[in-house]
Amino acid sequence: MITLGIESTCHTLGIGLVEDGKILSNIHDIYKPKNEGIIPRKAADHHSQVFVEVLQKNLEKAQITMKDIELISFAQGPGIGAPLAVGTVAAKFLAHRYGKKLIGVNHGYAHCKVSEYLTGLKNPLYLYLSGGNTQIVLLDNQPKVIGETLDIGIGNLFDNFGRVIELEYAHGSVLEQLAKKGKYVELPYTVKGMNLVFSGLLTHAERLYKQGIKKEDLTYSLMETSFSMVCEATERALFLTKKKKLVLCGGVAQNRRLQEMLGIMCKEDNVKFGVAPDEFNRDNGGMIAFAGEYLYKKYGTMPAEKWVMNTKYRIDNMKKC
Repeated sequence: MITLGIESTCHTLGIGLVEDGKILSNIHDIYKPKNEGIIPRKAADHHSQVFVEVLQKNLEKAQITMKDIELISFAQGPGIGAPLAVGTVAAKFLAHRYGKKLIGVNHGYAHCKVSEYLTGLKNPLYLYLSGGNTQIVLLDNQPKVIGETLDIGIGNLFDNFGRVIELEYAHGSVLEQLAKKGKYVELPYTVKGMNLVFSGLLTHAERLYKQGIKKEDLTYSLMETSFSMVCEATERALFLTKKKKLVLCGGVAQNRRLQEMLGIMCKEDNVKFGVAPDEFNRDNGGMIAFAGEYLYKKYGTMPAEKWVMNTKYRIDNMKKC
């Protein structure tokens, strides 16, 4: 069985192909705004413009045609409305045009499932960190979020600060490199049980920047503080759930310093730690195809007209996993 996956929840148009759990191709194109945040309409225009090219590259890499595909999987949400709509409409068009079955997938669930598969850590505790999401997740029969951000996602924390210090491309990967040149400055630290608050951290860092504190020092301190907060909440969740496996996933999971900190924590607590390759932590179509195929084989699907996008689709609102 070959499944086509479409990811368009934010700045990335990703398309991937999976055959019975094996990833055949996973190609993407990213909308990169300069000197501004993500403009939904511009992101949607980007996805529309590159869709055919990205799809064709995937088919060529996998050496198949649309006739060989049996199932089309798309990210239902959560995400930004305009770009999310592009993927939804494209998936429905392809399903109708070629007579294929259709299935929608929760974006965060796809991150978790493909990371579980690639790390080989079955039934772990998941730490899902991205632009709009910061969640500690269990997928034991029914998805459950046992800890999360109470305001902004950790990725948005970094992106917003990147704009504060006037980076041309305000992205976590750019900040990661900048942080390597910095020294520690004390910033607010707020953990509430297994929940996190990041907005005060951002506000204080912005205030210090306006007071003349070096951007390298603030970037380093912002990351060290927020990662320490995440480690504390995650360690508490591990103890309470008695889980001995931890999988880190999502866009922020690509940060090497975060991986290092969690790895040290897990080693001290005798917990197995895993993180998938960067290709599958950034937004990508391969994870959508993988999760869609998994859900289809387990539960089947519905008629195409019943699948709709959901910008606020929480992982714990999934009926089945």
